[in-house]
Amino acid sequence: MIEAGHLRPGNCFILDGQETMVLTYDHVKPGKGPAFVRMKLRTLNTGATFEKTFRPEEKFEDLRLEKREMQYLYSTGDTLVFMDLETFDQHEIQAEFLGDDIGFLPEEAVCIGSVAKGRILGIELPRTIDVIIARTDPGVKGDTASGGTKPAVLETGGTINVPLFVQQGEKIRVDTVEKKYLERVKG
Repeated sequence: MIEAGHLRPGNCFILDGQETMVLTYDHVKPGKGPAFVRMKLRTLNTGATFEKTFRPEEKFEDLRLEKREMQYLYSTGDTLVFMDLETFDQHEIQAEFLGDDIGFLPEEAVCIGSVAKGRILGIELPRTIDVIIARTDPGVKGDTASGGTKPAVLETGGTINVPLFVQQGEKIRVDTVEKKYLERVKG
């Protein structure tokens, strides 16, 4: 059991029968009344986020997550298949579980999976990916009204802004956390 006052961002616990992760944590001591803990939480099964307050002494069942390297294999409609690189077990998760990140997940990418009780509860994409631009407009010389960038659709389905000199069919490096262009990749 773990007390609400000891939880920190990244910790996982069971709340109302659901695996829950702490996103933000704030211990508040008002001028009058008892202290309380305000947290922003994410339900790991559905990905829903919400805020909740607790008394610091409230206790919850602690949930230990194991971090494992997982390789994205393929998708079958709304389901994504990942393989545990240690045990070679295949796990299926719903595509909606990744949200906007799915547009930055190339096939065969090695990700970090958070596993508890034999189930994937979270997927962290690689920090950067090398991907080909599937579609973008040609840059017009002298067009800097948009800050010198233009939208580009990646082969994985995601959309980012790239500099005007980057063309369709080129391979670029993308930061998957900030969802932005880093550089062109040769070869």
